Amino acid sequence: MAIGNGTIVKEFILLGFTTHPELESLLLIVFLAFYLMVLLGNLSMITLIWTNPGLHTPMYFLLRQLAFLDVCFSTTVLPQLLVTLVSGRAVLSYEQCATQFFMFTFFGSTDCYLLALMAYDRYVAVCQPLLYVTIMTPKPRLKLLTGAYIGGLANAILRTSCTFSLSFCDDNHINFIFCDLPPLLELSCGDTFLQELLILLFACFVILVSLAMILVSYLFIIRAILQIHSASGRAKTFSTCASHMAAVGLFFGTLAFMYVRNKSEKSLEEDKVVSVFYTAVIPMLNPLIYSLRNKEVKEALKKTLSRLKLS
Repeated sequence: MAIGNGTIVKEFILLGFTTHPELESLLLIVFLAFYLMVLLGNLSMITLIWTNPGLHTPMYFLLRQLAFLDVCFSTTVLPQLLVTLVSGRAVLSYEQCATQFFMFTFFGSTDCYLLALMAYDRYVAVCQPLLYVTIMTPKPRLKLLTGAYIGGLANAILRTSCTFSLSFCDDNHINFIFCDLPPLLELSCGDTFLQELLILLFACFVILVSLAMILVSYLFIIRAILQIHSASGRAKTFSTCASHMAAVGLFFGTLAFMYVRNKSEKSLEEDKVVSVFYTAVIPMLNPLIYSLRNKEVKEALKKTLSRLKLS
């Protein structure tokens, strides 16, 4: 247990948006709608890919995993936020707060690695199309996916261990929507330099490794696209990567805005809004991004709806 000024911290109190009681009813409706759309969109995507043999390809295998992670990512935060809005505050035990922090870090880190794997998949498809089927066979892609989950797990264990080895002072009110690193550091007392340095190194490793793989993949993809003589061919090839590029830009852009800014530039209320964006809005948008720009998904959806009408 963390100890601050001789007091053992046994629980944390999440305040969420309760500092604006006049907005609680509206926010409850908004976040409930967000969560239901996250569930509906991503579970529909998983079911659509699972039930349509035409979508049993490496790209859609990874997309199905992304939808699964998005559901888990949002479920780690949004149900607790809804409880906070209904009751006015949410009391989490020390262990519950650590568990939420661990799960959030695990799914977020795995999401980073998965987006990198999706970039690699697009690189192989565009730059080595004749070898795509032999390179991205079920066994290698399962190994890659397992590596992503192991990497996410390792980061979650290290980050949670460092964070919850801190000493927390008497104030246990977390003025945030979930147990995240910035508000927990605000509650810590004593010298936190070493823990903060280690946490920063872990975060940089995950983000930089993922972004490096994405950037290198897309540099090769762009070079391959520029070598295509036909304008329609270039546009068609680029369109196969556009959805993934949009998802990468949204996710990593939001994380950078949240965690890379100087402390002097940060606002607590602003951070809450940004955290809602990457825990609710992005997981809600991802199924739309991949379905609206993808002819195969739209065709599969039409076939599924036709089968449902006939039955």
